[in-house]
Amino acid sequence: MSETVSTQPNTAEPYIFNPFAPGFTVDPYPSYAELRAKDPVHEHPLGFWVLGGHDDVVALLRSKNSVDDRNVAPDNPMTQLAEEARSGRALALSMLDRDPPDHSRLRKLVTKAFTVRAVEALEPRVVELVDAALDRIERRIAEDGRADLVAELAYPLPFTVICEMLGMPQTDHDRLRELAGTLVRSLEPVTDPELLAAISAAGTEISARIAQVIEDKRRSPGEDLLTALIQAEDDGDALTDAELVSQVTLLYVAGHETTVNLIANGSIALLRNPGQFALLAARPDLDANAVEELLRYDSPVQQSRRITLEPYQVGGRVIPAGAFVIANLASANRDEAFWGPDADQLRVDRRNARAQVSFGGGPHHCLGAALARLEGRVAIGRLIRRFPGLALDGEITWNGRLNLRGPVAVPITA
Repeated sequence: MSETVSTQPNTAEPYIFNPFAPGFTVDPYPSYAELRAKDPVHEHPLGFWVLGGHDDVVALLRSKNSVDDRNVAPDNPMTQLAEEARSGRALALSMLDRDPPDHSRLRKLVTKAFTVRAVEALEPRVVELVDAALDRIERRIAEDGRADLVAELAYPLPFTVICEMLGMPQTDHDRLRELAGTLVRSLEPVTDPELLAAISAAGTEISARIAQVIEDKRRSPGEDLLTALIQAEDDGDALTDAELVSQVTLLYVAGHETTVNLIANGSIALLRNPGQFALLAARPDLDANAVEELLRYDSPVQQSRRITLEPYQVGGRVIPAGAFVIANLASANRDEAFWGPDADQLRVDRRNARAQVSFGGGPHHCLGAALARLEGRVAIGRLIRRFPGLALDGEITWNGRLNLRGPVAVPITA
C-alpha cells in the first residue's frame, strides 16, 4: 500500500501577537492567553519582544536591565520610535526613565517626602472625598436614573487627592487635568505625528506650570508634598529644578491616571461577578485583599518595558543585548501556570492575590502603590456597601489604550 503524500502547501501562518486587533482594548485577555499558550517569549517582527508568563515577567522586572530607551540597539527597528517618544517626554528626568545610580538617587530623595506614614494619614480625607462622591452618585441616580462611575468617583477622587497632596493651586486644576490626559499618552506606543506633537506641547506646558508652582513654593513653603520635595536632602544632595519638575510631573500624572483605572476596572469586575460583589459587601475584612485581586484580575497598567543590557536568557531563548522587551503585566496576572486553573476567575478571597505584578517589580516597583491601595480600598468598599443594588446600566466606553487601559464612562444605576 503506497503512502499518500499531500501536495497542499502549508498555509499555517506563524503566530504574531497583535495588540492592534479589533476589540483588543475592550478585552485583551483572550489574546494574552493565546500569547502564553503559543509563544510566551515572543519575538515580534516589528523588533520588540513580549514576555507573557508570570515567572518570566517577575524575573525581568527584578533584573538589572535598563528602562532607558537610549540603550536600544542602533539597528533595532524600535530605535526611531523610542527617540520620537523621548523627544517630547516631560518625564525624561523622572525615575520612570532612569537607571541606577540616577534612579537610586532620585527615588531616595522622593521617598523622603512620599512616605508610607504620610499616605496613611490621608485616609480620613479619602473617606470624606469618597462619601461626597457617593452622595453625588445618589443624587444623579435619583434625578436621571443613572450616573457615570468614572465622572463622579473614579476620576475625581485620585485627581483631588494628588492635587491636594502636592499643593497644586486650585485655579490650575481644570487645565492640568486636560494636559495630564494628553501627556499620559506618551506611555502608549505612538506613531501619529500629530499626537506626538500634542504630547510634546502638553509636556512643555505642564512643565512650565509646575516650574512656576515650584518657584512659588520656594517663596512661600506649605504643608504639602511639593514643599517636602523641594526641601528633601540627603548628605547635601537635593533635587535640581529640572529633576523636581520631572518628579512632580510623574507623581502628578501617575498619581491619578492609574488609580482611575483601578477603581473603575475593579468596580466593573465586581458588577460582572455578583457572587464576588455579595461576598465582599458582607466581608469588610476582605477589602485589602480584594484590592490585590482586582489589581490582578484587570491590571490598571498592562505592561512595563526593559531594554536588555546584555544577552538575556529566558524560557530557553536568548534575547540579544539592546532589545526592547515588554513585560506583559496583565498576562502575567492571568498565567494559569502560576495562579492555577481559576486564573481567569475573580476571587476576592484569593490567598496569594498580593503576588500580582500590577505595580511592577524590582527597583522600579511603583512608589505610589500604598496610595493606590488606600484609595481603591476605601472607594470600592464604601461604594458597594452604600449601594447594595448597584448595577451596570448601559455600554461601557473604553479609552482605547494598550497600556493604561480603562474606561472613560461606566453607566451605573442602583
